[in-house]
Amino acid sequence: MNHATEGRRLYLCGMAEDLIIAEGGKEEQYRQLLPQLKALMDGEPDLVANLANISAALHQQFRWSWVGFYLVRDAELVLGPFQGPVACTRIRKGRGVCGSAWERAETILVPDVERFPGHIACSSLSRSEIVVPVIRGGEVVAVLDVDSEHLDHFDDIDRKWLEAIVAELPF
Repeated sequence: MNHATEGRRLYLCGMAEDLIIAEGGKEEQYRQLLPQLKALMDGEPDLVANLANISAALHQQFRWSWVGFYLVRDAELVLGPFQGPVACTRIRKGRGVCGSAWERAETILVPDVERFPGHIACSSLSRSEIVVPVIRGGEVVAVLDVDSEHLDHFDDIDRKWLEAIVAELPF
């Protein structure tokens, strides 16, 4: 995707919208970002396009090392749109943080990935992680996976707002 930055504003080429990078504390950043994410998806029916833009916007706003989606396909999570280094392509249910969030159908916040039993190390730089399931009709259809290079990076503020974001996704 071609883009140019001017100050703290990101212009996405070919779109009527531009992403304004929010300032302030984490809660305020999410509060300002959520309506922009809704606007990015408004009128766009393509799931991949929406997941790609959400991944890019979250990555740009928070500068996490990796942010993206895994989609439930048969008996596996399959890599979807993301921002960051190359990632694991397929994950089985119950395996790693993503597979565990899928199996439990609940958000998992991991302060130190080295201490999570069965953690899948797609990147040696990842130190903490949060995985939020996307649930539709009582079934997990995808997960949002976010990694940070910092220990104990994610908290209940991230949980609350990332759950609100996935609730808006057009699955």
